Amino acid sequence: MTLSNCSVTVGDWPSLKEQAQAIRMEVFVQEQQVPAELEMDQMDAVCIHAIAYDGAGVAVGTGRLLPDGHIGRMAVRKSARGTGVGGQLLQALMARAHARGDRVLALSAQTHAAPFYQRHGFVIEGDEFYEAGIAHINMVYRY
Repeated sequence: MTLSNCSVTVGDWPSLKEQAQAIRMEVFVQEQQVPAELEMDQMDAVCIHAIAYDGAGVAVGTGRLLPDGHIGRMAVRKSARGTGVGGQLLQALMARAHARGDRVLALSAQTHAAPFYQRHGFVIEGDEFYEAGIAHINMVYRY
């Protein structure tokens, strides 16, 4: 299933904070039991954020691009998973990174999501580790 009427907005934290925070709290804190104090951090203020909206204008996914080329906090609401929203978010953040001159992108993927990132050209680097009790793997993309 694909979400044909999905749109992605890229912007700063003050513009997208409300939607990004709501999605991250739902996915990471409520669903995955990540402590709320670990989810929100001071880096949000300096990141480029992306929000995916469904055809009705409801925010269904988010992600962020840090100044050092790391992509993180990728989250899609359960109702929109498997629809291509995550790929659209990732592509929007990758395009923004490329436009600003980043040559390497990095992320720490939850291990179960590694195949998703591999389909977008990321490769695994290093060994699995745990963050907030969840298995992760470092991945990179080189232009």
